[in-house]
Amino acid sequence: MVSRFGILTGGGDCPGLNAAIRATVRRADQQNVTTFGFRNGWEGVLQSEVEQLTLASTRGLLHRGGTVLGTSRVDPYRERDGVRRIEDALEVHRLDGLVVIGGEGTLAAATRLHVDEGLPIVGVPKTIDNDVAETELTIGFLTAVATATEAVDRLHSTAESHNRVMVLEVMGRHAGWIATFAGMAGGADAILIPEVPFDIDAVGRHLRHRAGVGRDFSIVVVAEGAEPVPGTMELPEHPMDEFGRPKLGGIGHTIAHEIESRTGFDARVTQLGHVQRGGSPVPMDRGIATRMGVHAADLAIAGDWGRMTAYQAGRIEPVALADVAGRLKPVPEELYRVAEVFFG
Repeated sequence: MVSRFGILTGGGDCPGLNAAIRATVRRADQQNVTTFGFRNGWEGVLQSEVEQLTLASTRGLLHRGGTVLGTSRVDPYRERDGVRRIEDALEVHRLDGLVVIGGEGTLAAATRLHVDEGLPIVGVPKTIDNDVAETELTIGFLTAVATATEAVDRLHSTAESHNRVMVLEVMGRHAGWIATFAGMAGGADAILIPEVPFDIDAVGRHLRHRAGVGRDFSIVVVAEGAEPVPGTMELPEHPMDEFGRPKLGGIGHTIAHEIESRTGFDARVTQLGHVQRGGSPVPMDRGIATRMGVHAADLAIAGDWGRMTAYQAGRIEPVALADVAGRLKPVPEELYRVAEVFFG
């Protein structure tokens, strides 16, 4: 019978993490199950940095952004004796399992630890990118969209006042969910995402057409991972991070320069960056995080390990972690075609 389990938040922070922690602890307490929080994601498990979580210590978290447990991008499989150290931490603190709240990378490690090592783990999907497979929504996504949409709204007024093209760069390494939804909600005139290679000449023609019919300003929303059609435009080389991935960011400036050179229009750039991760979660994110936290606690208490809480058709459903790992959820073509009606 499960009596104690740990909780960690890994990867990038996002609004709603604290709501999920609070809900998991509250549900566990109702069932007389004790919860413990590991500091700074997998790093905290490896270092055995843990604290007991109580109703008192998690009170007042619902509206707070970030994560009170801290987070990191540490991958236990890249650390010396990582698996053994995690097993030791569970044994030392007499934990029956872990609730792991994270994005694609954190959940991939969780899946390996469960499938290959047999460790008892429940996953909860969070990422502003909304690119985790098997769930329609991830914790943090809707707040990021709200932030990006507000930026589009504000850029409209300054773009119109100065007859400029305003380029808004948002996050989205492999998937353009934020760009697509914020672009549609804000009325962007072009949306560039990783899933659909863009033709910068076609973008320029569209902006010139707008000017020709009296629309002397335009808004272009671009995801940081967007790429041009091969052979149409050169992007600068990106430095690599410690995981061997390109450090993205800055494509907005390249797009703005190309638009200016092809159209003669004045173009300016706004790069939202980490603003998209910060601040208080919107009500829907609070609700989704709360529901996922409660279901994660129920799965852990029942010993139903190897599952992830997923938002599907308005319900929170358990799915196999093994069906999630190694898969990204791209923006579907039909959704992008809907957005394209307004700028294509």
